[in-house]
Amino acid sequence: MSTSTQVAAPIVSRPARRRWWQKPEMVTLAVAGVLLAAGLIVAWTIRSEPVALALFWASILVGGVYPLRSAIRAVRNRRLNTTVLLVVAVIGAIALGVVEEAAMLVVIFSLVEAMEAYATDKARGSINALMELTPPSANRLTAGGLTETVAVEQLHPGDVVLIRPGERLPTDGTVTEGASWVDASPVTGESVPVEAAAGTEVFGGSLNGNGVLRVRVTKEYSDTVLARVIEQVEEAQTNRSGAERFADKFTAIYTPAMFALAVLVALVLPVFGFEWREAIYRALVILVVSCSCALVISVPVSVVTAIARGARDGILIKGGLYLERLADIKAVAFDKTGTLTRGRPALTQVIGFGGTTEQEALALAAAVEAGSEHPIAAAIVAGARDRGIDIPAARDARALPGAGMEAVIDGRALHIGRPSDADRADPQVGAAVAGAESEGCTAVVLREDTRPLAVLAVADQLRPDAHSTIAELRELGIKRVLMLTGDNATVARSTAHALGLDDYRAELLPEDKSAAIRELREQYGVIAMVGDGVNDAPALANADLAIAMGAAGTDVALETADVALMADELGRLPAAIRLSRRARNNIKINIALSLAVVAVLIIAALAGWMTLTTGLLLNEGSAALIILNGLRMLLPGRGETRHTRTSARV
Repeated sequence: MSTSTQVAAPIVSRPARRRWWQKPEMVTLAVAGVLLAAGLIVAWTIRSEPVALALFWASILVGGVYPLRSAIRAVRNRRLNTTVLLVVAVIGAIALGVVEEAAMLVVIFSLVEAMEAYATDKARGSINALMELTPPSANRLTAGGLTETVAVEQLHPGDVVLIRPGERLPTDGTVTEGASWVDASPVTGESVPVEAAAGTEVFGGSLNGNGVLRVRVTKEYSDTVLARVIEQVEEAQTNRSGAERFADKFTAIYTPAMFALAVLVALVLPVFGFEWREAIYRALVILVVSCSCALVISVPVSVVTAIARGARDGILIKGGLYLERLADIKAVAFDKTGTLTRGRPALTQVIGFGGTTEQEALALAAAVEAGSEHPIAAAIVAGARDRGIDIPAARDARALPGAGMEAVIDGRALHIGRPSDADRADPQVGAAVAGAESEGCTAVVLREDTRPLAVLAVADQLRPDAHSTIAELRELGIKRVLMLTGDNATVARSTAHALGLDDYRAELLPEDKSAAIRELREQYGVIAMVGDGVNDAPALANADLAIAMGAAGTDVALETADVALMADELGRLPAAIRLSRRARNNIKINIALSLAVVAVLIIAALAGWMTLTTGLLLNEGSAALIILNGLRMLLPGRGETRHTRTSARV
């Protein structure tokens, strides 16, 4: 098929990231900084006071534009914030004739504001990186076999796009032709590239290996997994944690209180013999050191960076509220099928009777089941193929509703289905069936006419990381790890015993799972429910924290969960808990540090031990430390990333 390119509709351009010199506030800060530096050089070397004074005034006028605008907006909205305190302090310093210090206040404050903006942008960098994963255009195949370059927003379900080696997939879809490896780690956090062939579901933003793929689009661009993850991470900022609400309430009271304290100092100190100029200066220093930039930024920077860190690792946490709750989990309830287990049965045992060998029995059973779409049949056929057994051809195959399959193979009339009463009464067959069922397996019997030939056992397989995940949860101090399942008691008991769970509850209807969650909450406190977000929806809704597995492939899970593990990896759960606890510790350190610094600085300001510039430098220096501490959340902590990502390769 030809792949020559023809001209198509113009590609929709995306907004480019602005450099610092393209931002007016950064330009004014740079100019103000240069003017201040020039003024200090003139004052300290040439010692020309008029020139130095003119430069300081110029620095104030240029650098004070944006802080003054912000302060005016706050006053109009009847709010006192740190910018208002700063502007009042600058005006007071000018009134006292200390123009040099006023200029320093403007430049230093604006510089720290720029640092805070940089920190926020850095924290959101992971989300911006996600946005940039999807290429702006795609090679869409036309009816005539050509390709046309179109904007990804112009792709619609049913379109077929060509993905060349090393290119990123422009949208979600299903592979129709070709074979390659696809690295979906930026979207799902899945560490190992997956094999992609006809019928494989793939996600926009994934990186193609060295094969050529043709992918049929299955979703509009706005509905792709990557687009929805970006949208929900952005919405996560509205779900504010208790720590964030505390910081907001504290600053709403704290800022007016500091303003009142400064006024009180200016009025009271002269009563005790201080000169009015000294009293006003100390009051201005109090305003400067009480600018609670550190406290304001202490919580949001940690929350935003933690959410961004999680998104980078395929853990979607839908806000600070759920980040905080994740750290407080006391018990975890798992669904069984598809969560603790693979959700796909596999052949575990074949027992032949009357001289029938295991290989012969499996070949005959697979031949009978080859025409069935039942999961047990698929497990038997897959088991035969995995063992390299040739499956003979069957004829006259037909399904017997509720009773299995029958077919004729080499003139032999064979039937496979659930054990009958006669099978259970037979000493050999009954013992084999009972043994399989006691281990949580489903047993089927292969018969020739009425004579049993073999018992085949099929069971849902545990996820390979289930044991390690349970062990990690116990290391994290989770009090209770249990399973809630609608499966029968025998299977549930076998699974719970194999994993060493604290408890299990079987044969539960959806409403029974919800009742169990409510009961467990009363016993243990904060409880999380881990499921697939579909049949577990009622239980997930009643849990303190709803955690969905493999949400990249499940729209309902992505919508209903509080925390979505994008990849189908159970081991992401302990990593998510570690991340949340690290974020909580980070927040506690930031709050404690900011409060301690402000308290010390206010005492020093009351005692007259510092100047305006010194007070601002110490205060904003603490803010810089807090910003850097918050940005540490972007680095992976111990145990948060279990695997090393690899590039897609064949």
